[in-house]
Amino acid sequence: MSAPTVPLVTALARGPLVLDGGLSNQLAAQGCDLSDELWSARLLADAPEQIEAAHAAYVRAGAQVLITGSYQATFEGFARRGLGREETAALLRRSVELARGAAALGEREVWVAASVGPYGAMLADGSEYRGRYGLSVAELERFHRPRVEALVAARPDVLALETVPDVDEARALLAAVRGCGVPVWLSYSVAGDRTRAGQPLAEAFALAADDDQVIAMGVNCCEPADADHAVRLAARFGGKPVVVYPNSGETWHAPTRTWQGPPAFAPSRAASWRTDGARLVGGCCRVGPDLIAKLAGVVEKQQRP
Repeated sequence: MSAPTVPLVTALARGPLVLDGGLSNQLAAQGCDLSDELWSARLLADAPEQIEAAHAAYVRAGAQVLITGSYQATFEGFARRGLGREETAALLRRSVELARGAAALGEREVWVAASVGPYGAMLADGSEYRGRYGLSVAELERFHRPRVEALVAARPDVLALETVPDVDEARALLAAVRGCGVPVWLSYSVAGDRTRAGQPLAEAFALAADDDQVIAMGVNCCEPADADHAVRLAARFGGKPVVVYPNSGETWHAPTRTWQGPPAFAPSRAASWRTDGARLVGGCCRVGPDLIAKLAGVVEKQQRP
């Protein structure tokens, strides 16, 4: 389960890489019950082999970067299930180890991104799509730091600060990871040309433009149409390689914990994302291995001379 020999930032300089898709939808396709408020994170404790199998499905589809199952894994969330801090830290490390195990099954190098989801994911009430939790930047930093430390201990290739709905939380996350020794990407959840909390994306992307620890910036878990414009803004105001992995276009309904509406994810969009500056391209919720395989084909075709 060794890490790739080439750092992710070096690989990005050479060309685009394909991300995986939604972990939860693949777990559901494997027959897993995700009705618990811990969502897919519960399986880190109860069925880790299912998480590794889901990662492996994306490796077979052509994913070159795997995002761990730690999005909704927090000390607070597991404490509600009776787990202590040492047990939770071990599960966070396991999330990286499971992805690393699946990555080793690939025929080429596969990098592992440790997911650091927003505070709202821990609440399990859909507030990660709103932001504005009523907490200060300092309070959010204190929440995120222990999880970051546990994930860093497992030596991922990058930390994915993802589905961030709010510039204030982005500030807190960047403070929590500062000096940890692992590069990060910063990925906002957006609606139109603003964060979910309503801040202009130009302001959001400019926040980390001068932060050398941030190796990519962009958007995820948004509508594919919103991703198109966001990629251009991220390239312009962030000044870094762009990461983009929207969801299927369906809408999450938190009270019923269901996805509603028609899908709109088109792998062909990867070509324009690449032209506009994207270097990490993939999918989020409801985007499965079949779509990632098609997206990988688009990326590979565009790289041919």
